[in-house]
Amino acid sequence: MVVLSQPATLDHCSLIKTCKPTGVFTGIPVIDLRDGEAKTLIVKACEEFGFFKLVNHGVPIELMTRLETEALRFFNLPQSEKDEAGPPAPFGYGNKRIGLNGDVGWIEYLLLNTNPLASLNTPENFRYAVKEYIEAVKRLAFEVLEVMGDGLKIEPRDALSGLIRDEKSDSCFRLNHYPPCSELQALSGRNLIGFGEHTDPQIISILRSNNTSGLQICLRDRTWVSVPPDQTSFIINVGDALQVLSNGRLRSVRHRVLAGSVKSRVSMIYFGGPPMSEKIAPIPSLMAKGEERLYKEFTWWEYKNSASKSRLGDNRLGLFENKTQ
Repeated sequence: MVVLSQPATLDHCSLIKTCKPTGVFTGIPVIDLRDGEAKTLIVKACEEFGFFKLVNHGVPIELMTRLETEALRFFNLPQSEKDEAGPPAPFGYGNKRIGLNGDVGWIEYLLLNTNPLASLNTPENFRYAVKEYIEAVKRLAFEVLEVMGDGLKIEPRDALSGLIRDEKSDSCFRLNHYPPCSELQALSGRNLIGFGEHTDPQIISILRSNNTSGLQICLRDRTWVSVPPDQTSFIINVGDALQVLSNGRLRSVRHRVLAGSVKSRVSMIYFGGPPMSEKIAPIPSLMAKGEERLYKEFTWWEYKNSASKSRLGDNRLGLFENKTQ
């Protein structure tokens, strides 16, 4: 079993109580990327839920399992060796602490810049697996955004994908490891937070996990539900920037991860973000005639800067809402 460095007692982690039993969500939109109706189904899912499960995506399962194997090999290294890949500033290896504002979780992770891909002080096989996987999911992100653009009738169709194709795109990749927490058995009616509730700030995020549960999403009625794991598919999340670009038509989804007591969870997430200087504002062609802009224009740097000063769970977009309506 992996033990996090300077072991955190449960008192030092975020504990939450469940107000009512958390059920497994059976209504997850499942979209086949090769389906002729995918463009319509993707837009509908992003409007209603802010996320969907993607199958028949074209990323070889071998790439996923190879990276999972190498990631577990890395996270099982002696703590002193893992620490050589950190501390995160903001990229690198870290554990327990998420960001700079006091958020903590039962987690250890690697956060990497992908444009260009940051050099890693890790074994060569691991570096190669990361590089190969990121190249594949970046291509997938471009394709998903272009199919989405078709569904939204955006011209040109690469208006969204072009923001993360840009050589100055501020995209990143995160490997999360949630070790089992045996102390959970003593938490009657409480759950240990692996990663606290939040929305992803970028345009799109592409998540793949192993076959261990833990991911939960918040529905519109504020009910938290569990997402069944599926190691062969991807979960695609709408990010805050895409919510703004669509003037609120597509909604970023609040989600969190709860720690388990038996099995470790490994997740790998590609976050597609725009260049730092990119101006983010509702796209005129996505607004109906006479529709008011819900958000003020801002640069991606301004949004990231505001997010870096907030806590997980804060309404970061609230700072950029158009209050003059």
